[in-house]
Amino acid sequence: YKAIVAELYPLIVRNHSPRVKLVGSWETDIGDLDTAIHVWEYQGYPALSRAYSEYRADSAYTELHKKLQPLLRERKSQIMLEFQFWPTHPPVAKGGVYELRSYTLKSGTLLEWEQNWRVGVECRKHHEVPMGAWFSQLGSLNQVHHLWQYPDLQLRKEVREAAWSENGWPETVLNTVPLIQKMSSRIMLPMPFSSLK
Repeated sequence: YKAIVAELYPLIVRNHSPRVKLVGSWETDIGDLDTAIHVWEYQGYPALSRAYSEYRADSAYTELHKKLQPLLRERKSQIMLEFQFWPTHPPVAKGGVYELRSYTLKSGTLLEWEQNWRVGVECRKHHEVPMGAWFSQLGSLNQVHHLWQYPDLQLRKEVREAAWSENGWPETVLNTVPLIQKMSSRIMLPMPFSSLK
């Protein structure tokens, strides 16, 4: 699987840049194992629709995609928008591990979540650089995803503990926990071709 996407995804970027960007590709190390996460960025819905049409007409794409099919047990996709106060980090090679934290919110609570996290992300910025955050528009709804990068799991632990000393962080947690129906955390390792690695 990794060998095929290492050929397929850079091909997509070469053929469709700058309308299509690969934010990053990871494999899960802790959490849902045998899982790959790919985050793509499109310049709006017209770029997305055009790219999807071009993928289907591209013989190199379709051939590589056929090779992937027997290797897959399940696939999911979501169309997401990034939070304005938390823009996606540009390409960087930092090493270490990435954490994708995913939250399913109670219906109608996204605005309240965003207002609280505007404060929370400022608290966390004193200890770590947030890599990206998105909320779902199509696919599984009422979902929010946060992406963080750490040199290792020990520093992750220390950074998260240090955030509790920041004014505003305990209140962010207190105010957002009641909005959550379900949450998960994946520790991920970047694939060699990922732009965030």
